Amino acid sequence: MSEKKMTNSRRHHLKSLILQIAANWIEQEKADLVVAKEAYMAEHCPAPEKSGDQAALMEICRKIHAAIDKIDDERYDVASKVQKADKEIEDLKIKVVDLIGVKKPALKKVRMSADSMLQALLGSKHKVTMDLRSNLKQVKKEVKEEPTEAVGDWRKNIEDKADRKKMFETS
Repeated sequence: MSEKKMTNSRRHHLKSLILQIAANWIEQEKADLVVAKEAYMAEHCPAPEKSGDQAALMEICRKIHAAIDKIDDERYDVASKVQKADKEIEDLKIKVVDLIGVKKPALKKVRMSADSMLQALLGSKHKVTMDLRSNLKQVKKEVKEEPTEAVGDWRKNIEDKADRKKMFETS
């Protein structure tokens, strides 16, 4: 199946159209929200009557203050319930982690020399070499030639070894 590629100008044009439509939707949602808010306020909070004597106005103020106190108490109760539920959710999350445990990822085998490990840990400023073999002394092996006559009588060798053993035991 051969798919035709979209040209850059067409892609940019379509993208700008989508963005314009989205901006219009956002503006419409904002306008709808303002209308819904006004309708709710008109239904639940009618405008107080300002006409009348001072005693009537004082009574209206008392009613408004009582309504505010009642709403404030409800708001506090709801906030405390939400806070309690959040704390309970957090405790349950901790219990789940304790029960399941944290899974440790499997370690990967890394092929890295000791020098490159130290350079990765300490940074490139520090020059530390871990080439331990270079610090070792060079030792030449001495080849001991055993006399061929020692291979002879095995009883004699055992007696010599026994004498040597007695020498170590007495000291």
